[in-house]
Amino acid sequence: MLSAVANLRVRGRLERNGMLAPLTSWRVGGPADWLFEPEDADDLAHFLAAIPESLPRMILGLGSNVLIRDGGVEGVVIHLAGTLNQRLRVDPERVELGAGLACAQAARFCANEGLTGAEFLAGIPGTIGGALAMNAGAWGGEIWPLVDWVETMDGRGLRRVRTPDDYAIGYREARGVEGELFLRAVLHLQPGDPSAAKERIQGLLRERAERQPLGLPSCGSVFRNPEGGHAAALIEQAGLKGLRQGLAEVSRKHANFITHDGHATAADIERLIETVQQEVQKKFGVRLQPEVRVLGRQEKPV
Repeated sequence: MLSAVANLRVRGRLERNGMLAPLTSWRVGGPADWLFEPEDADDLAHFLAAIPESLPRMILGLGSNVLIRDGGVEGVVIHLAGTLNQRLRVDPERVELGAGLACAQAARFCANEGLTGAEFLAGIPGTIGGALAMNAGAWGGEIWPLVDWVETMDGRGLRRVRTPDDYAIGYREARGVEGELFLRAVLHLQPGDPSAAKERIQGLLRERAERQPLGLPSCGSVFRNPEGGHAAALIEQAGLKGLRQGLAEVSRKHANFITHDGHATAADIERLIETVQQEVQKKFGVRLQPEVRVLGRQEKPV
């Protein structure tokens, strides 16, 4: 199957054994069998239509909510960050945002256009596509309540327009049709004062910098908040701040972050995630569920 990819002609970048660690916020993990960065949506459609349906494929944005294991990822990783990054004001209350656009850029664009309600996106360290896939939120806001419609692409490169009614949307999840990826979204916002929106963004970013260890590799929040509680509080109350596995550490600044100095392995981080789960369950009877997706092979292929 992999040999079939080698002979494809694409306009974007197609690389064998493409390194993934530099494309993730944790800066760890092995390579993809193939790494594809499409030139545009048409290039992506051509690629998907040409590769074998049975070939595993994974979509990667800014890599802020994934842990790539040290053995790398089987099949093809499609990297969209920076590719589908259009931003366009559609009408007085709507914007079109590409799935590869960074959420922080989207927040600033909306504020500059005098549209309010998307300021919280500035605190989400991912892309619009990733935010849609997990119903990302911050400071009381979530993305799906803003969505009018999205455009998707299936595994054969066919495009469709879908509305929120096509998805089962919950806390940190949006389940739709298996195998479809997001290309763009149209958000419905409220006209407002651009200066006030920009000031709110700056205030949220200052609060984030005060509370979170932004200077070290991390994925953001590792665990979902359990019903009626906060994962960070449970981890801190269990005395786990500063806990280490290898070179990975539970942040002393924010207990729901796992950081390292640039030299940890994915295995270090995965073991630490499991240890935190075990210790919190032992102390409080609560099994923390990871918000981060753990992907790939634990060992390199022979």
